[in-house]
Amino acid sequence: MIRAKSVAALAVAATLGVGAASAADLAPWPYTKAPALSYATYNWAGLYVGGHLGGSSTNESWTNTATTAAFGDLRPFQGFAQRGAGVFGGGQLGYNWQASNYVFGLEGMVSGMDNHGSVLNTAFGAKDDVFSWRANLMATVTGRVGYAANNNLFYFKGGYAGINNHLAVSDVVGPFVGSGSATQWHNGWTVGAGWEYGLTQNWIVGLEYDYATFQTESYELGRAVAPAVYTFDTKPHDLQSVVARLSYKFSGPLVAKY
Repeated sequence: MIRAKSVAALAVAATLGVGAASAADLAPWPYTKAPALSYATYNWAGLYVGGHLGGSSTNESWTNTATTAAFGDLRPFQGFAQRGAGVFGGGQLGYNWQASNYVFGLEGMVSGMDNHGSVLNTAFGAKDDVFSWRANLMATVTGRVGYAANNNLFYFKGGYAGINNHLAVSDVVGPFVGSGSATQWHNGWTVGAGWEYGLTQNWIVGLEYDYATFQTESYELGRAVAPAVYTFDTKPHDLQSVVARLSYKFSGPLVAKY
């Protein structure tokens, strides 16, 4: 009886040993790392075209550089300065390159404006000589650099600016009377900053502030009694503008980041 029990115990032990050995031979459960979370980021790269509308102001100054004061009733180096404001708007065309969160671009803008004013010189009467000026058109070519936080872009810009400017005078009180006008293109520079928001991958809205100033040009406005010539050194400067922007961007789909 005892012998039978011993045989049974040995059989159970042998079975357990074989089971443990088999379990030891089994390969471990494979470990799979959870995939990293991904999200879609806005793609600022690409060609875009659009328009802008807002307001601007220009500081216009002009100084008499003629050797005679007969026409216009101003002695040499006398002059005026005046600031005028008006509607400012036009179109923009540009291209952006994106590296991670940094955006670099090149943009051209053409803007019409209605900044103008007039000054009445009453040296020889209530309606003596009247000066009038108008800044009509500005064009810029600028580089842009910005930082993108998904579909928000904060940027700075700077580069070339040019403006079309008109100056006129009418002297209606004797003994010397006359009138004349001239239009010149002034070269200069501009800097600015702005914010843009991607409504979709194609439509972008934004706000922008710009400052521009321009070089001095000589204007010959008219002649009185020969050889009297009425000339001015004229400068439109401190042009400041604030505009709302709307652009359409030609670009691809969303970019996935991991």
